Amino acid sequence: MAINKNHEFEELDGIKCGIVEKNVSPERVQFLKQLLEYNRFTVVAVPSPPPKAAPAPAVKLAEGEESPPPPPPLPPAPETFTVGVTDYTFNSINAIFGRLLHTWDGHVVTQAYWQQKETVSHDEVPYYERTN
Repeated sequence: MAINKNHEFEELDGIKCGIVEKNVSPERVQFLKQLLEYNRFTVVAVPSPPPKAAPAPAVKLAEGEESPPPPPPLPPAPETFTVGVTDYTFNSINAIFGRLLHTWDGHVVTQAYWQQKETVSHDEVPYYERTN
């Protein structure tokens, strides 16, 4: 059980893991796996359970009326994954803002880089270390 929403852990493939992200695409899994393994974390990725479907509403039929046609089948759920690391104390927010993660070229991982909004991580000087 997590202390709060930002620090979740659970068992993935029989291994107690700190949850990095849930319901992520295969491309995102690959990005996170490469980045976290470079930073010496052991990554575990498992398929997310499919979402629960709501039951179809009951339809009342008038006397002599035939049963309604069956509803169309639901489209298949997209394949998503839950990503965790074996260090169950890992917290991605603390790792990013604590400047604990680094890219392959030695730069600190920024929030924009983590969210894949930027392809290159630009080292930002924290506001409390700026001289101007």
